[in-house]
Amino acid sequence: MKAYPKARFSNRLPNGDYLSLTIWPGRKDPTAEVLTIQIRRLNNDNWETVGRLAIYRTSNGDYSQLPERQSQPRVDEAVKKNREEDTSGDDLVL
Repeated sequence: MKAYPKARFSNRLPNGDYLSLTIWPGRKDPTAEVLTIQIRRLNNDNWETVGRLAIYRTSNGDYSQLPERQSQPRVDEAVKKNREEDTSGDDLVL
């Protein structure tokens, strides 16, 4: 089931970047919340996250900072890499 944010706010910074705050329901406890604050920048027609902070709020109101998320390659970069690997011709059957 896809999660939808409870609330989302954003503001454009003077340098053109976007600062956003999104509040998500907790995965295991829907009364808990995950707050994500991030700065995004347009770079060569692609949006990139330049800073991110995630906070977990338990249902009883305790807060803790979540660890950094590991960056994952973009889907189009992964597809391009797979195509480059597949063009070796070693597995062609004639």
